[in-house]
Amino acid sequence: MINMKPFLDTIESFKESGKYRVFNDIVRERGKFPEAIWYGPYNIKNIVNWCSNDYLGMGQHKVVIDAMHTALDQTGSGSGGTRSIGGTSHYHVALEKELSTLHKKSSALLYTSAYVANEWTLISLSNIIKDIVFVSDSKNHASLIQGMRHSGAPKIIWEHNNMVALEDSLKQVKESGGTPCIIFESVYSMDGDISPMEKICDLADKYNAITYIDEVHAVGLYGETGAGYLEKLGLQDRIDIINGTLGKAFGVQGGYIAGDKDVVDAIRSVASGFIFTTSTSPVICSGAMASIKYLKDHNELREAHQLAARKLKKKLERAGIEVLKESCTHIVPVMVRDAKLCKELSDMLLNEHNIYIQPINYPTVPVGEERLRIAPTPLHTDAMMSELVSALQKVLT
Repeated sequence: MINMKPFLDTIESFKESGKYRVFNDIVRERGKFPEAIWYGPYNIKNIVNWCSNDYLGMGQHKVVIDAMHTALDQTGSGSGGTRSIGGTSHYHVALEKELSTLHKKSSALLYTSAYVANEWTLISLSNIIKDIVFVSDSKNHASLIQGMRHSGAPKIIWEHNNMVALEDSLKQVKESGGTPCIIFESVYSMDGDISPMEKICDLADKYNAITYIDEVHAVGLYGETGAGYLEKLGLQDRIDIINGTLGKAFGVQGGYIAGDKDVVDAIRSVASGFIFTTSTSPVICSGAMASIKYLKDHNELREAHQLAARKLKKKLERAGIEVLKESCTHIVPVMVRDAKLCKELSDMLLNEHNIYIQPINYPTVPVGEERLRIAPTPLHTDAMMSELVSALQKVLT
């Protein structure tokens, strides 16, 4: 019989520290985003969602939903197998071609999530390149950290966005005779800052390093066709492997990598997390492909998204509410710096003001950097913004 004490002790320690996570039970209603229905412990009520990663509302868009209905009617619900055993449909092939075209690469590989894509691509790289050494930004996402950890390959962590520290790390790897692989993100999801991508590429060229970038909070949102921050800066051809998601700006689900066809083919051949799992439903693939194609031609949605973020930041600043100064993107972190208080503020906003913002505590952010992470979209109205600012002023006093 299992000893329950360590499990109960773990739960209690999380609750005591304010780090215990509560998953709010909500239903998104088609055509009403960012409004939703919250199934609370004592009542059911309408709320406004301010923390969704459906940044452009594409999860509700008619083009996406119609494409998914069409695929559902044609293929049924699931894929029917792993990619190597009956689970590669024409929808998978077409989506991977669309993704490779989007990023100007010769190939792409679809995973069940961007987390899985990061983890298993890094593990695979360590199996393919025996002397690889990962050189990782200190604020990289958990999926990148787990991928490096599970790979067993040596790694060096460099201070966030510090180019002197990065160059020192690259020198260290080259002196040891290893092959450096720089791991970094374009947009950092909690602070909302960006990496110095061009400078990183310059150092990669200087030290003959592999470059691996996570663009999950940038694809769909930046660049003329929504290919991400690399497209915005004209750097797509200088990055070896790009990781992206279909579950944020594209509004569906899944993750992928894009790169050279031989690199992708080798990874496809060894990545257990890709090989031994049921493939993504063709229905999802169809919706994702429709979203990507639509956003390629509708830059006005990206412009409206950026405008919404700027508007909200200005309103918060005028109200004297602290937004992390490093944020220069669509992510709006309102700093609280106390785990218990952060959870209390989130509860008050939901219960008293019908506003849903999930508290962000450790381990997502370091202890002492707790925050309310706000994600404005083009569908949040000026009135909603004013109501949010007013509610924040009330709960923060």
